[in-house]
Parts: sequence; structure tokens; C-alpha cells
Amino acid sequence: MSEELKQHLSRHLLFARLTPAQLDRAAQRARLLRLDEGQPLFAQGDPADRFFYVVSGQIKLSRLSPEGNEKVIDIVSAGNTFAEALMFLEGPAYPVNATALGACELVSIDSRDFAAMLRDSIDTCFLLMGDMSQRLRGLIAEIDNLSLQSGTCRVASYLLKMAPEDQDEFRLDIPKGVMASRLSVKPETFSRILRNLQDSGILSIKGAQVTIHDRDALEDRAEGLT
Repeated sequence: MSEELKQHLSRHLLFARLTPAQLDRAAQRARLLRLDEGQPLFAQGDPADRFFYVVSGQIKLSRLSPEGNEKVIDIVSAGNTFAEALMFLEGPAYPVNATALGACELVSIDSRDFAAMLRDSIDTCFLLMGDMSQRLRGLIAEIDNLSLQSGTCRVASYLLKMAPEDQDEFRLDIPKGVMASRLSVKPETFSRILRNLQDSGILSIKGAQVTIHDRDALEDRAEGLT
């Protein structure tokens, strides 16, 4: 199992920079997890003693408001890690709930042991700092978008982000309610925006299949120009 875990971990830049001995150590203390659709990984407030690398599938990170409404904070796709920043806190707890959006495979890494290894690897420390800095810039940009952009701009921007640059057809495998929460719009508003984009001939949607007919017009909507 450790060889399989090493193969998974070595695909991520954070682990690829480890020495062979460090990678062996991380793999020996790692676990391979498989989750079914809707299965929780951890709950808000649980002790944060491990962080995770998504091998396949998607993980939804969310919080519940005092009224019981769910707010989707992020959707973590295959090839990405999450919860690693918590290893630097004293007695950390997960600030969100983590749930599998579909069948999902993850590697669970021992946070405390990995933090101990970082003391011996300056390169890995800087790599992790760079990754977290990039995420921080992304969060700042998202705050700007939420405060300055309309719902239509956010939905159009999200669709462009999901669409491959050289393809006009792609699948949205994330439930529309989850996407609406992620973009901080009400589900009915999200549906209305999609209908408007379809009625305008900019795109069409059949099930989870999205076809962009006018990318320039979609970019204009994302920038709030129309």
C-alpha cells in the first residue's frame, strides 16, 4: 500500500520535492480513503490532525449558518490538497465540513509528522508557503468579486473557468445548488441567470452538458460589459 501511496503523493509538487526518505516516511503514515457520494470526511470542529490530497473526485468544503443554511466555501478537485495550513496551529480544529460530491479517493496525511519533516526541508517549506500565498491571493480576489461583481458576472466567470480554453463543450458535474452556494447566489437566481444566458444564445445546457456558442459574449457578461 505504501508504494501506491507514494505514487499518488509524488504527482503533487509539494510531495515531489521531498527526499526519497521523506516521501517514504510520509507514505508510511498516510492512509488511502475512499468515499461514496454524500459521505462526510470530517465535520466542522473535529480535531485537525490530518490534511488531504484528492486523487479522484471532488470534495465540498462548507459551513452551516446559525439558521442551518449551508454555505459552500470551496470545491476541491483531483490533484489538489486541502487543510494543510492547519498544521501550523496549536490544537487546530477543522473550520469547515468536508463531504464527497461523488465517489472520491483521497490520501490522508499525518499533519504533525509532516510539520516535523518541514523543519528539515527548507525547499518544501518555501513551496508550501508559495502555495498558501497563491490561495490567499485567490481568496482576496474572490472577496473583491463578491463585493463588486453582480451574480451574472460571477456565474459567467465560473463557467469560463470550468470551460477548457480550446473546447466549447464541457460537463458540469457539480449540482446546481452547490454551484449557487459557492457563487453566493440563491438557487432561483442562479437558474434565472442560466436561463438568461441560454435565451440570449450565449450557451445551451442539456443536463450536465454545457455548450458555449458565443465565448466573447460570455466574457463580456463576466466583465459586466453587457
